[in-house]
Amino acid sequence: MSKYALITGGSRGIGKAVAKRLAKEGYTVVLNYQSNQAAAEAAKQEIESEGGQAELLPFDVSSKEAINQALDQWEAAHPGEYISALVNNAGIRRDNIMVFMSDEEWDKVVNTTMNGFFYITRRVVTTMVKKRNGRIINMASLSGLKGMPGQTNYTAAKAALIGATKALALEVAARKVTVNAIAPGFIATDMTKDLNVDELKQTIPMKRFGTAEEVAALVAFLASDEAAYITGQAISINGGLYT
Repeated sequence: MSKYALITGGSRGIGKAVAKRLAKEGYTVVLNYQSNQAAAEAAKQEIESEGGQAELLPFDVSSKEAINQALDQWEAAHPGEYISALVNNAGIRRDNIMVFMSDEEWDKVVNTTMNGFFYITRRVVTTMVKKRNGRIINMASLSGLKGMPGQTNYTAAKAALIGATKALALEVAARKVTVNAIAPGFIATDMTKDLNVDELKQTIPMKRFGTAEEVAALVAFLASDEAAYITGQAISINGGLYT
Protein backbone atom coordinates (compact mmCIF):
# COMPACT_ATOMS: atom_id res chain seq x y z
CA MET A 1 0.00 0.00 0.00
CA SER A 2 1.30 3.45 -0.91
CA LYS A 3 1.88 6.16 1.67
CA TYR A 4 0.14 9.39 0.72
CA ALA A 5 1.11 12.92 1.77
CA LEU A 6 -1.13 15.89 0.97
CA ILE A 7 0.68 19.22 0.68
CA THR A 8 -1.50 22.32 0.32
CA GLY A 9 0.02 25.09 -1.74
CA GLY A 10 2.34 22.46 -3.14
CA SER A 11 3.17 23.86 -6.56
CA ARG A 12 5.76 26.48 -5.61
CA GLY A 13 8.18 27.63 -2.94
CA ILE A 14 8.27 25.78 0.36
CA GLY A 15 5.34 23.57 -0.65
CA LYS A 16 7.11 22.34 -3.77
CA ALA A 17 10.33 21.68 -1.85
CA VAL A 18 8.35 19.72 0.76
CA ALA A 19 6.64 17.67 -1.94
CA LYS A 20 9.94 16.82 -3.62
CA ARG A 21 11.51 15.80 -0.30
CA LEU A 22 8.56 13.67 0.84
CA ALA A 23 8.50 11.96 -2.56
CA LYS A 24 12.13 10.99 -1.98
CA GLU A 25 11.10 9.59 1.41
CA GLY A 26 8.70 7.20 -0.33
CA TYR A 27 5.42 9.08 -0.17
CA THR A 28 3.10 9.49 -3.11
CA VAL A 29 2.64 13.24 -2.84
CA VAL A 30 -0.71 14.85 -3.51
CA LEU A 31 -0.07 18.40 -4.65
CA ASN A 32 -2.83 20.88 -3.93
CA TYR A 33 -2.95 24.16 -5.82
CA GLN A 34 -5.65 26.71 -6.48
CA SER A 35 -5.20 28.18 -9.97
CA ASN A 36 -1.63 27.92 -11.28
CA GLN A 37 -1.98 24.65 -13.14
CA ALA A 38 1.21 25.18 -15.15
CA ALA A 39 3.32 25.43 -11.99
CA ALA A 40 1.60 22.38 -10.49
CA GLU A 41 2.16 20.32 -13.64
CA ALA A 42 5.81 21.37 -13.71
CA ALA A 43 6.26 20.37 -10.05
CA LYS A 44 4.64 16.99 -10.72
CA GLN A 45 6.89 16.35 -13.72
CA GLU A 46 9.95 17.36 -11.72
CA ILE A 47 9.08 14.90 -8.94
CA GLU A 48 8.41 12.10 -11.42
CA SER A 49 11.65 12.79 -13.30
CA GLU A 50 13.48 12.14 -10.04
CA GLY A 51 11.74 8.81 -9.54
CA GLY A 52 8.95 9.98 -7.24
CA GLN A 53 5.19 9.68 -7.52
CA ALA A 54 2.85 12.67 -7.52
CA GLU A 55 -0.82 13.51 -8.06
CA LEU A 56 -2.54 16.86 -8.51
CA LEU A 57 -5.56 17.91 -6.45
CA PRO A 58 -6.74 21.46 -7.22
CA PHE A 59 -9.03 23.25 -4.78
CA ASP A 60 -9.35 26.53 -2.88
CA VAL A 61 -8.22 25.88 0.70
CA SER A 62 -10.47 28.65 2.01
CA SER A 63 -13.64 26.97 0.67
CA LYS A 64 -15.26 24.19 2.69
CA GLU A 65 -17.28 23.08 -0.32
CA ALA A 66 -14.25 22.90 -2.62
CA ILE A 67 -12.25 20.98 -0.01
CA ASN A 68 -14.97 18.41 0.59
CA GLN A 69 -15.59 17.90 -3.12
CA ALA A 70 -11.89 17.39 -3.84
CA LEU A 71 -11.35 15.00 -0.95
CA ASP A 72 -14.50 13.06 -1.86
CA GLN A 73 -13.10 12.60 -5.35
CA TRP A 74 -9.69 11.57 -4.05
CA GLU A 75 -11.14 9.02 -1.65
CA ALA A 76 -13.38 7.55 -4.35
CA ALA A 77 -10.33 7.11 -6.59
CA HIS A 78 -8.26 5.52 -3.81
CA PRO A 79 -10.45 2.91 -2.08
CA GLY A 80 -8.90 1.45 1.04
CA GLU A 81 -6.12 4.07 1.12
CA TYR A 82 -5.73 7.23 3.13
CA ILE A 83 -3.59 10.32 3.57
CA SER A 84 -1.15 9.56 6.39
CA ALA A 85 0.77 12.85 6.24
CA LEU A 86 -0.79 16.28 5.87
CA VAL A 87 1.23 19.46 5.41
CA ASN A 88 -0.94 22.56 5.78
CA ASN A 89 1.34 24.87 3.84
CA ALA A 90 -0.99 27.12 1.81
CA GLY A 91 -0.88 30.74 2.89
CA ILE A 92 -0.91 34.24 1.47
CA ARG A 93 0.25 37.69 2.50
CA ARG A 94 -1.76 40.89 2.15
CA ASP A 95 0.45 43.24 4.15
CA ASN A 96 -0.84 46.59 5.36
CA ILE A 97 -0.83 48.53 8.60
CA MET A 98 -4.04 47.92 10.48
CA VAL A 99 -5.45 51.45 10.18
CA PHE A 100 -5.46 51.02 6.39
CA MET A 101 -6.22 47.29 6.26
CA SER A 102 -9.35 46.40 4.30
CA ASP A 103 -11.89 43.73 5.24
CA GLU A 104 -10.77 41.75 2.18
CA GLU A 105 -7.10 41.84 3.25
CA TRP A 106 -8.03 40.54 6.69
CA ASP A 107 -10.55 37.92 5.56
CA LYS A 108 -8.48 36.48 2.73
CA VAL A 109 -5.37 35.90 4.86
CA VAL A 110 -7.19 34.53 7.90
CA ASN A 111 -9.54 32.32 5.88
CA THR A 112 -6.76 30.84 3.74
CA THR A 113 -4.72 29.82 6.78
CA MET A 114 -7.34 28.93 9.37
CA ASN A 115 -10.30 27.70 7.32
CA GLY A 116 -7.90 25.63 5.26
CA PHE A 117 -6.39 24.12 8.38
CA PHE A 118 -9.77 23.38 9.96
CA TYR A 119 -11.73 21.95 7.05
CA ILE A 120 -8.89 19.88 5.57
CA THR A 121 -7.47 18.62 8.86
CA ARG A 122 -10.90 17.68 10.26
CA ARG A 123 -11.45 15.41 7.25
CA VAL A 124 -7.99 13.87 7.15
CA VAL A 125 -7.36 13.41 10.88
CA THR A 126 -10.57 11.38 11.28
CA THR A 127 -9.08 8.57 9.22
CA MET A 128 -5.64 8.94 10.80
CA VAL A 129 -7.21 8.38 14.22
CA LYS A 130 -9.03 5.29 13.00
CA LYS A 131 -5.81 3.93 11.48
CA ARG A 132 -3.80 4.91 14.57
CA ASN A 133 -1.17 6.53 12.39
CA GLY A 134 -0.66 10.02 11.07
CA ARG A 135 1.49 13.12 10.81
CA ILE A 136 0.07 16.64 10.62
CA ILE A 137 2.55 19.45 10.01
CA ASN A 138 1.34 23.05 9.95
CA MET A 139 3.40 25.75 8.31
CA ALA A 140 3.31 28.68 10.69
CA SER A 141 5.77 31.59 10.68
CA LEU A 142 8.15 33.67 12.71
CA SER A 143 5.40 36.30 12.47
CA GLY A 144 3.10 34.04 14.48
CA LEU A 145 5.60 33.95 17.33
CA LYS A 146 6.87 37.53 17.56
CA GLY A 147 4.53 39.65 15.45
CA MET A 148 5.53 41.79 12.51
CA PRO A 149 4.41 45.37 11.77
CA GLY A 150 2.22 45.53 8.70
CA GLN A 151 1.18 41.91 9.21
CA THR A 152 -1.55 41.98 11.84
CA ASN A 153 -3.66 39.69 9.65
CA TYR A 154 -0.82 37.27 8.83
CA THR A 155 0.50 37.27 12.41
CA ALA A 156 -2.99 36.61 13.79
CA ALA A 157 -3.55 33.70 11.38
CA LYS A 158 -0.19 32.07 12.06
CA ALA A 159 -0.43 32.55 15.84
CA ALA A 160 -3.88 30.93 15.75
CA LEU A 161 -2.43 28.05 13.73
CA ILE A 162 0.21 27.46 16.41
CA GLY A 163 -2.46 27.42 19.12
CA ALA A 164 -4.61 25.01 17.13
CA THR A 165 -1.57 22.78 16.62
CA LYS A 166 -1.03 22.49 20.37
CA ALA A 167 -4.68 21.75 21.12
CA LEU A 168 -5.16 19.16 18.38
CA ALA A 169 -1.93 17.42 19.36
CA LEU A 170 -3.39 16.73 22.80
CA GLU A 171 -6.62 15.38 21.32
CA VAL A 172 -5.03 12.78 19.05
CA ALA A 173 -1.75 11.85 20.78
CA ALA A 174 -3.11 8.61 22.24
CA ARG A 175 -3.98 7.47 18.71
CA LYS A 176 -0.38 7.80 17.50
CA VAL A 177 -1.07 10.89 15.43
CA THR A 178 1.40 13.74 15.88
CA VAL A 179 0.65 17.39 15.20
CA ASN A 180 3.44 19.95 14.94
CA ALA A 181 4.02 23.40 13.55
CA ILE A 182 7.07 24.82 11.81
CA ALA A 183 7.79 28.52 12.12
CA PRO A 184 10.14 29.62 9.34
CA GLY A 185 11.89 32.96 9.46
CA PHE A 186 12.94 34.62 6.23
CA ILE A 187 13.06 31.96 3.51
CA ALA A 188 14.06 32.70 -0.09
CA THR A 189 10.80 32.11 -2.02
CA ASP A 190 8.35 34.01 -4.22
CA MET A 191 6.60 35.18 -1.06
CA THR A 192 9.70 37.08 0.15
CA LYS A 193 11.06 38.33 -3.17
CA ASP A 194 9.46 41.77 -2.70
CA LEU A 195 11.25 42.34 0.63
CA ASN A 196 14.46 44.32 1.13
CA VAL A 197 16.68 41.25 1.29
CA ASP A 198 20.02 43.00 1.83
CA GLU A 199 18.66 45.05 4.71
CA LEU A 200 16.89 42.10 6.35
CA LYS A 201 19.95 39.86 6.12
CA GLN A 202 21.70 42.19 8.54
CA THR A 203 19.07 41.43 11.20
CA ILE A 204 19.65 37.66 10.94
CA PRO A 205 22.53 36.23 13.00
CA MET A 206 23.44 33.86 10.13
CA LYS A 207 23.36 36.82 7.69
CA ARG A 208 21.30 34.97 5.07
CA PHE A 209 17.80 33.85 4.20
CA GLY A 210 17.00 30.18 4.64
CA THR A 211 16.16 27.87 1.77
CA ALA A 212 12.94 26.02 1.07
CA GLU A 213 14.94 22.79 1.07
CA GLU A 214 16.06 23.42 4.66
CA VAL A 215 12.43 23.76 5.73
CA ALA A 216 11.53 20.65 3.75
CA ALA A 217 14.20 18.65 5.59
CA LEU A 218 12.51 19.49 8.90
CA VAL A 219 9.11 18.50 7.49
CA ALA A 220 10.56 15.16 6.36
CA PHE A 221 11.91 14.48 9.83
CA LEU A 222 8.62 15.33 11.53
CA ALA A 223 6.80 13.06 9.07
CA SER A 224 9.15 10.16 9.79
CA ASP A 225 8.90 7.33 12.30
CA GLU A 226 11.89 8.80 14.13
CA ALA A 227 9.74 11.77 15.18
CA ALA A 228 6.99 9.65 16.74
CA TYR A 229 7.52 11.17 20.22
CA ILE A 230 7.46 14.80 19.08
CA THR A 231 4.03 16.45 19.11
CA GLY A 232 2.42 19.77 19.99
CA GLN A 233 5.56 21.72 19.12
CA ALA A 234 6.19 24.91 17.17
CA ILE A 235 9.72 24.50 15.85
CA SER A 236 11.54 27.58 14.62
CA ILE A 237 13.87 27.58 11.62
CA ASN A 238 15.12 31.12 11.34
CA GLY A 239 18.91 31.43 11.38
CA GLY A 240 18.84 32.58 15.00
CA LEU A 241 16.67 35.63 14.31
CA TYR A 242 14.20 34.89 17.09
CA THR A 243 14.02 31.96 19.48
